[in-house]
Amino acid sequence: MAEEKEMTFLDHLEELRWHIIRSLFAIVILTIVAFIYAKWVFSNIIFAVARPDFIFFDWMCSLGKLVGSEETLCVTEIPFKIQSRQMTGQFTMHIASSLFIGFVTAFPYVVWEIWRFIKPGLMKKERSYSRGAVFFISVLFFTGVAFGYFIMSPLAVYFLASYKISDMISNEFDITSYVSTVITLVFGSGLLFQLPIVVYFLTKVGMITPTFMRQYRRHAIVIILIIAAIITPPDPFSQTVIAIPLFILYEFSILISAMVIRRQEREEREAEQRYNT
Repeated sequence: MAEEKEMTFLDHLEELRWHIIRSLFAIVILTIVAFIYAKWVFSNIIFAVARPDFIFFDWMCSLGKLVGSEETLCVTEIPFKIQSRQMTGQFTMHIASSLFIGFVTAFPYVVWEIWRFIKPGLMKKERSYSRGAVFFISVLFFTGVAFGYFIMSPLAVYFLASYKISDMISNEFDITSYVSTVITLVFGSGLLFQLPIVVYFLTKVGMITPTFMRQYRRHAIVIILIIAAIITPPDPFSQTVIAIPLFILYEFSILISAMVIRRQEREEREAEQRYNT
């Protein structure tokens, strides 16, 4: 087969170049689409998390009515204004947000192109281990993006907009600060949710074991609570909303690591049996 032919270093570079070009082309096309529909994107996606009628605040209000804390959990106003204090502020954020949306929507294709470059260099057994990698990486990424957008972003925006050290100070945020915060939370969550994939490959190469992860579970819980405390308002409920999914992700990663170890042990036993016979 053509992909199995011996390739020189320059051939690999040429192959990589075309994978990168195709990935960038996909990102650019989707970025242009987002750029063209900027008003809709800002109104219905970027600024949506800062409105009291955003779906997350509806969920919170419904929960408040259910537990009798309607006054605490129902958001009727988010007291802040967005300004552009730099000549290029709006234009820069227009480009940045379009590029971000272009990359997020093109993410599965970019991962697929990277996989196509890596795949020919893998052995048959390694390919079988990595089957479905593009699908699972994409699903986890979009799950993280959804978590960051629908939960973390509105929580952070509401807390930062409502936080005051004095009534003499009014919150008027620069558009650069606002957009950068939302993008960081959303993209950061997408990367954070890649933890099971990272654990899978680290276990494959022997750097992590489920025993190690269980042994340091308490340390992981402390780190998760610190992360939740940093990125959420200073109340136990908000911190719990963030900490629980992160802890579930950690526990899921332990299961992934254990699955890899069991498979490796089974293959070693089968290989030993074949050798003895």
